[in-house]
Amino acid sequence: MKFAIIENEFGEVGVDENILSEKADEEVIEVMNGCICCTVRGDLVVALKKLHKRVESFNGVIIETTGLADPAPVIQTFFVDEDVKSLYKLDSVITVTDAKYIIKRLDEEKPEGVENEAQEQVAFADKIILNKTDIVKDEEELKAIEARLRKLNPQAPILRCEYSKINPKELLNIGAFDLERVLDFEPDFLGDEQDHEHDSSVTSTSTRMEGDVNINLLERWVQRLITDDGANLYRYKGIMAVKGKEEKFIFQGVGMMFSGCFQGRWKPGEPRSSTFVFIGKNLDIPLLKYGFEACRVTDTLRFPIGTKVMANCGQWMRGKVIAQWDEGNSYRIELDEGKVHVWAPVDIDNYVRAV
Repeated sequence: MKFAIIENEFGEVGVDENILSEKADEEVIEVMNGCICCTVRGDLVVALKKLHKRVESFNGVIIETTGLADPAPVIQTFFVDEDVKSLYKLDSVITVTDAKYIIKRLDEEKPEGVENEAQEQVAFADKIILNKTDIVKDEEELKAIEARLRKLNPQAPILRCEYSKINPKELLNIGAFDLERVLDFEPDFLGDEQDHEHDSSVTSTSTRMEGDVNINLLERWVQRLITDDGANLYRYKGIMAVKGKEEKFIFQGVGMMFSGCFQGRWKPGEPRSSTFVFIGKNLDIPLLKYGFEACRVTDTLRFPIGTKVMANCGQWMRGKVIAQWDEGNSYRIELDEGKVHVWAPVDIDNYVRAV
């Protein structure tokens, strides 16, 4: 089966399209710089109408909203807009929850008049995916999380999974959406007045910069960031061009849970650039951008190949630089003693210095 994907990025710079297009040939449309439920809802209608002109080339449309979206206005689009209503049938609303953080998100106190989007997304779901159950290993804790979800939505099945791995048959063409159920808990759902307000303390920042990054500096920066402010980081992700590597480095995280891997190669002639998106509460946006840009490789390395240096191996040992930017490390050094090879991750005196 083939699907068109409408992917909503909260920030100004997109990431997911570059990942998806590496793996499949689905049609991908990014709806940028705002929540699909409000500021860019008109773009959703336009995208749906344009896609239908090519409906013979795919079997359905998957809409991925940002985690900050209220699902109600998105669902409404399929019933209130007459053109969309005649062209599409809403199959189901799937909500993915993070076993590690969902209770914390459900319990967040919002300013008066501001909706808790996590609660709304659980309530509107036709099926709930409880992801990252490998992190929450205690069965009683998992049962307590499921009980909390059922209080908000007693009817939706809850499926446990790890790494979002789940049988597509559980998600596609299941005919689960029931308008009557929605009207039972939200009678004014189809009314004209559906304005809602987001928490102004929750913001996003995104940036793209040309050139390569030093992977070791990047990992140290992200680790420091999540240690100091992980509780306020709702979601972060990026694609990096790493000096010394032909593969793209894909990273993503939620709170203090961070992971990254090399995936897919840069295409011939494709500009090497690095992109990140951060979504969270009370973000220090200038500091985030400054920290990211500080990971860029800008200067030439101090020691040319063949230079005799001292390498920090727990103790300082003599050696010779035999490669630069080797597997993302600034230097590969062959020690005089035993001809052993070691690596200096960053070009600073803490790791490598002149003889």
